[in-house]
Amino acid sequence: MPKSFQKRKRLGEMLIAEGLLSEEQLDRTLTEQRTHGGRIGMLLKDLGFVTEDDIIKALGRQMGIGYVDLSSMLIDSEVVKEVPEILARRHSVVPLFKKENRLTLAMADPLNVFAIDDVKRVSGCEVEPMMAKEADMMKAIDRCYGMSGTMEEVVRSFDEQRVEPDRRLGDRRATQGQYLIDPRGTEVGDGVEEGNLETIAEDAPVIKLVNTVIAQAVREGASDIHIEPDSDVLRIRFRIDGILREVTAPPKHLQQGVISRIKIMASLDISEKRVPQDGRIEMKVGEKEFDLRLSTLPTVHGEKAVMRLLDKSSVMLGLDDLGFADETLKSILKVIHRPYGMMLVTGPTGSGKTTTLYSALTELNSVEKNIVTIEDPVEYQIKRITQVPVNVKSGVTFASGLRSTLRQDPDIVMVGEVRDRETAVIAIQAALTGHFVLSTLHTNDSAGAIARLIDIGVEPFLIASSLVGIVSQRLLRKVCKHCKETYPAPSDLVAELSLGELVEGGKEIQLVRGTGCAECRGIGYSGRVGIYELLIADDTIRSLIISRAPSTEIRKKASGQKFRSLQSEGLRKAIQGITTIEEVLRVTQEFD
Repeated sequence: MPKSFQKRKRLGEMLIAEGLLSEEQLDRTLTEQRTHGGRIGMLLKDLGFVTEDDIIKALGRQMGIGYVDLSSMLIDSEVVKEVPEILARRHSVVPLFKKENRLTLAMADPLNVFAIDDVKRVSGCEVEPMMAKEADMMKAIDRCYGMSGTMEEVVRSFDEQRVEPDRRLGDRRATQGQYLIDPRGTEVGDGVEEGNLETIAEDAPVIKLVNTVIAQAVREGASDIHIEPDSDVLRIRFRIDGILREVTAPPKHLQQGVISRIKIMASLDISEKRVPQDGRIEMKVGEKEFDLRLSTLPTVHGEKAVMRLLDKSSVMLGLDDLGFADETLKSILKVIHRPYGMMLVTGPTGSGKTTTLYSALTELNSVEKNIVTIEDPVEYQIKRITQVPVNVKSGVTFASGLRSTLRQDPDIVMVGEVRDRETAVIAIQAALTGHFVLSTLHTNDSAGAIARLIDIGVEPFLIASSLVGIVSQRLLRKVCKHCKETYPAPSDLVAELSLGELVEGGKEIQLVRGTGCAECRGIGYSGRVGIYELLIADDTIRSLIISRAPSTEIRKKASGQKFRSLQSEGLRKAIQGITTIEEVLRVTQEFD
């Protein structure tokens, strides 16, 4: 450690010596600190007197304290164990390296001698401080510790709080085929009574674990949480950017407590474990409000729970923010501004269909138009739009809701999904009688939507008369901007995929890939972007629909009308440096 550091030279004095701060500004900051508390560095930044870069440079010059960029650093999990999570969060520190008896420590405030003394005491090592940005530090702590520290604490607390089985879980009744949860074993059965399940579910360690799982999912931008019982563990996975990732595997004996806690939060029957159940949880994580749609399913190893996270406070995207090519966007705007007709959005579950529909409604929303939606569920609330949730128990289905909606004098109707012939026929009749109808359909591509409608019993002439356009879409993972690198496209790949036809003037094609970094957890991808194909129902397409032409023939005819397939749109995104060729082929080659 530098000698000057041992003298505990103050940060304010160093900034004044560097000419970055005045005496008056320091006095004002110290007064603020005495009144409200807080670290001097953070207060100086909040008051606008210095920037974080100013502090880093001053420390580097005055005291020889190095700077580390945590956003691009992979940290060894074994080194992280040197500092408990509670201490890391209290002092905003992360251990980086350990060599013999010397621990290199990233710190938001490297002048915090109390933090250094605490780390020395728990690790038994000499500490070498390094400076890191506050925002990067918080992300690094979340990455390094995640749920591991909480998991250990929960298991330890659960074991400490457990009582004798005959008091907490009831007696084992082998003759009735009932058996118990052993807090140190793996057996799971149906012998736990409802009252005991509630006791387990309301244990502080179990509540903390469930809350930590949900908070971690929100921090990582997960769309779904999968809690899956296995033979020996309770597996927890997050769906992030469309891909499932395992994040932790709590011990098997926490299974019933965790599942019961989630069911209590969703007001479900915790005593019923033999039939699937659906519920909803409203909760606030940080400053955001979330709807969690819960689904439980009985399995051979116990109940599985899946929660979909819907951010109620998220801002609706406009159509121009979704990633449409310029020509496709112009065509879609023409389609949705038609006074009547039906537009379908197709794709598998999780491909962003609902986001596209909401963006179209946002574009159309005005005081002059009466817009009504029938959804299952209502994911985002939009002002000036009447939104009707499907409630099968109350008799409100897509078909009955749509029938009632047409008596409400609507200009535009959005049906969450066409699932059966009755809903499809009512929607088409609405489109033929002066309403503009938007809906979704689960098909692989745009042309396949026509075959799907015919397959569920809709007459081709009705489809041809009402349909104005079909959008098919997918979501591609974007290359992580923190570890993106470019490379020349291999000549054999250019020839195989005809990439030369997608660039002008025979320019050399440069592709991108992610090398993997801490920001993307070594995957090389972060975030997603949409790709779209738009099939316009012109006279040629209508005649093919009436003649029941196969999807392949419809796609072939559409190709002569400036139709861009999903794969060609994806390849353009790869050439633009947004995603990789491998990602495009993963998502699109199965049907293109």
